[in-house]
Amino acid sequence: MMEKRQNIQYFLFSQYLADGIRITLEIILPAVILAQFGKLDVGLIISTGAFAVSLTDAPGPIEHKRNGMLYCILCTFLIALVTGFCNTNIYLLGLLILLCSFFFTMFSVFGNRAASLGTAVLLILVLRMDKIATPLEVVYDSLLILCGGIWYMLVALLFFKLYPYRPAQRLLGYCLHETARFLKIKSALYNINTNIDEEYKKLVAQQVVVNEKQDDLRELLYKTRELIKEPTDTGKLLMVTFADVMDLYENIMATWYDYALLRQRFGNSNILGDVSIILQDIADEIDRIGLAIQSNQPYKKQYELLPVLDILKTRIDAMEDSGNSNLVLKKILVNLRNLGEKTDELMNYFRAGTAVKRKLRSDIEYSKFVSHQVISKNVFINNLVLDSAVFRHSLRMMITCVAGFIIAKFFSNTNHSYWILLTIIVILKPGFSLTRQRNFERFFGTIAGGLIGLLIVYFVHDRTVLFVLIIFFMIGTYTFIRVNYIVMVIFTTPYILILLNLLGVGFINATEERLLDTAIGSVLSLMASYLLFPHWESTQLENYMVNVLKANVDYLNQLAQLFSGTANSLLEYKLVRKELYISTANLSAAFLRTLSEPKSKQRNSKEIYEFMVLNHVLSSNIASLSASKEISRPGLYTKEVLLPLKKSISVLDQSLLQLDNTSSKEELAPTTTLHTTNYKIDHQVPEQLNFIYKVSCDIGKITDKIVKKNIIAV
Repeated sequence: MMEKRQNIQYFLFSQYLADGIRITLEIILPAVILAQFGKLDVGLIISTGAFAVSLTDAPGPIEHKRNGMLYCILCTFLIALVTGFCNTNIYLLGLLILLCSFFFTMFSVFGNRAASLGTAVLLILVLRMDKIATPLEVVYDSLLILCGGIWYMLVALLFFKLYPYRPAQRLLGYCLHETARFLKIKSALYNINTNIDEEYKKLVAQQVVVNEKQDDLRELLYKTRELIKEPTDTGKLLMVTFADVMDLYENIMATWYDYALLRQRFGNSNILGDVSIILQDIADEIDRIGLAIQSNQPYKKQYELLPVLDILKTRIDAMEDSGNSNLVLKKILVNLRNLGEKTDELMNYFRAGTAVKRKLRSDIEYSKFVSHQVISKNVFINNLVLDSAVFRHSLRMMITCVAGFIIAKFFSNTNHSYWILLTIIVILKPGFSLTRQRNFERFFGTIAGGLIGLLIVYFVHDRTVLFVLIIFFMIGTYTFIRVNYIVMVIFTTPYILILLNLLGVGFINATEERLLDTAIGSVLSLMASYLLFPHWESTQLENYMVNVLKANVDYLNQLAQLFSGTANSLLEYKLVRKELYISTANLSAAFLRTLSEPKSKQRNSKEIYEFMVLNHVLSSNIASLSASKEISRPGLYTKEVLLPLKKSISVLDQSLLQLDNTSSKEELAPTTTLHTTNYKIDHQVPEQLNFIYKVSCDIGKITDKIVKKNIIAV
């Protein structure tokens, strides 16, 4: 019950809801205001322009949002003009759809924001294709769309100026919320009543979500000049707290054991159950801290970990007295204490002046943590080949849109034929799995939303109440547009049906048309994604596996440098760590997408899943050793002790060469030279290094198995 209430609070203070309310107001206000002067038709056109620009208003640095909206305003104005002059001739209009559906889909080579711009342009084209008007009316309507875009951009920028830190605060809080969920799933691995394989699958899926939030927050913080250059105390707090969140996540990742063996050895002692409860309590504390940051409220620590750990330590020591080996339990105890310390560091956000004293990195250092999208005609031209997934998707979109246009104009008797093209533009995605998922969500969302809309229109006749319901459904639409597509469709359909009813359009016919056109667009999209230049995620998995192996080799090299006394800077270590998290999450996300593809197209699913598990175990153990030492003051270990580390790197290098035949031995990361010294070592280190070598050998074996199966398949 407590968790549900907290989830509701997170939603109420989320950026999604804040954006949903703001976007709704920005879109609906022009129509509402002008309706008071009998100019509703003018207001709706202005609102259409605002709606198009809202698609590029994705979370991110304000400079990127502003540039994206500016280009969107210009492109939508031009496409409205061209469409207005072409739609009197069906052949010219067909040619325009053919060219634009290809050209603007290719915009995705420049990143997600540019892809949204391309979608916005196509939506304006589709929404205006049935509007036959005189040249003067075309220019007038296009100028109204331009005004709507400018109106939206100005209000959006004004909100940022008034509340510059709220998006980052909300995203930071939500990032902690998802991190807490990740820790709760890990806590279930210590619960003897749960299924380890099922919990690990949940862990893989949640890791993708956590990485996505971290990447969004990193992009927002490290590319927003207001936060980096001459930041206020709030800006500094956000920057240093995010660094603490990443360190906390590393500590969570650093705890990995043979849970089946743990249960076998200690399942009857109830200690594992206590560890699970402690981890859940720590996760709850992290969750509460995240909610306080997101809602911009003060917070006082509610969970005291040390007294609980003292009790647990006493029980673990008692096991040693009875003759049982408890070394692994002591290690778990240390991990719990470290996790508690990292959680306590998050409290610095609420302590005035504590986190502000910490020094921020330079602009150049922060820029290394984020990707930089190059906007160049060469990038566009270089992707005009069949090897490019974007090019194949653009061809697929072009052919499908033309087919939808032909059906709409020659075989469909509906009054809103653009709904077929609208469905195609929204549903058709680069990969089959995403297209199939969108198909299901749009079709069943439309049915559910259509039923809701019909019931409302049938039983509610008060225009004021209907207008309030339109606002409610609009807020739901723009709140869930980037969160949950099926929920968004359920909100969108009644909003459209109620609006058409208020405008005097027959809602029964409109519902039938929407369902029919959605079905036609869905079938066309699904067929296109399967038959036209298909992009099967399973064929791309090896590329993701290569990236994971490279990241783990780099991570191992960092560990080798740490123990040999030649460690790089903390910055270099964190860059390597970031790449590992991203590559691991990318592989996990791609693997989950393959499970939605036809069975005949899936390859080596069992082996790749095992590869993922082994790499997760490997990176967790590397993180465990890295977190157990001060990188700024590395210790020196003998060459013999560190030999397993060198052999592990060599094994992974060989696996890389097997998977990526474009690489050569010289291109791989150089193995760190291990120095010999007489240094008193921690006796657990050799044991853990030998375990890392064993896991690396297992990765080598499973990689060899995957490669051989691929050769046989070919």
